[in-house]
Amino acid sequence: MRVGIIGTGAISHMHARALKNIGYELTVCTDIFPDAGKKFADTHGCEFVATYEELCRHPKVDYVDVCTFPDFRLQPVEICAESKKHVQVQKPISVSLETAHKMVDVAKKAGILLGVVSQHRFDDSSQFLKKAIADGRLGKILQADAYVKWYRSEQYYSRPIKGSWATEGGGAMINQAIHQVDVLLWLVGRVKEVVGFWQLGALHKIESEDVINAMLRFEHGATGVITASTAMWPGYSERVEIHGTKGTAILTGDKLTAWDVEDDSGPAAPVEQSVLSGASDPMAIPLTPFERQFLNFGNACKTGGTPLVSGEEGLRALELVLATYQSCREDRKVELGN
Repeated sequence: MRVGIIGTGAISHMHARALKNIGYELTVCTDIFPDAGKKFADTHGCEFVATYEELCRHPKVDYVDVCTFPDFRLQPVEICAESKKHVQVQKPISVSLETAHKMVDVAKKAGILLGVVSQHRFDDSSQFLKKAIADGRLGKILQADAYVKWYRSEQYYSRPIKGSWATEGGGAMINQAIHQVDVLLWLVGRVKEVVGFWQLGALHKIESEDVINAMLRFEHGATGVITASTAMWPGYSERVEIHGTKGTAILTGDKLTAWDVEDDSGPAAPVEQSVLSGASDPMAIPLTPFERQFLNFGNACKTGGTPLVSGEEGLRALELVLATYQSCREDRKVELGN
């Protein structure tokens, strides 16, 4: 597979390394800052082009990897639809549901695949837990929680666009905890209603939330909590806790750190304590899940299948985040659409 990258910030370097490791060819890149884009091209041995339109139409690109801020999503999808290129975007899928729906519709009408990077579905721990829940090893799910008590420095938010509503769509929940939101929905199912409480700029000089809590009721009756923050110094590894009638499983960082299940007779759980997490350093995350997701997306491109994290899946995670924000603003319970 030949890949073109739009946006050459920090995460794009991890993408480039993952692509190289799986044997995909990074052929071309672009960035609104030409010097940064050319430096990236020199580092990773690809061609630099001046505009995203040129990249999306490039003859040596099979799919486009969008690594920009989330306010720039629909534009490359529309060009890729015209040029029949598949497109994968960095999380979140967008900053608005209207744009996300349009992205999904444009891709579907054009017959191209749209994927959203949510690599934690590809952790060994998440894959194990997904199958274990499906096999009924935890029994009926009663409670499903996510805790993302991270820390980001003042320098991290030094650019005005960081933590802004217009460019990033919000703060800790949409940018940091979106991964755990996606994992919860994937493991347990859709959320029926949410109540949220936030603190805007509690520690940092940003307009959005750096502390937020959501109380959830899932469609199948389970309840849950999401806590997200970038103000909890020095930063603690994120956790997803699933409690069922037969026992409990806890994901910490990229590992399954607890498996306490009554009379369990299934395959041994891969419990480990040495975890990797972006709790205080955004780049202190494992590369392997990216490699697995890119292989999954590339194989779907080749076969016409559906990637594990499709545009529709990315839309569901965004829907929950934005419903939580709405609840915080309006101080009321918000029901999610079907």
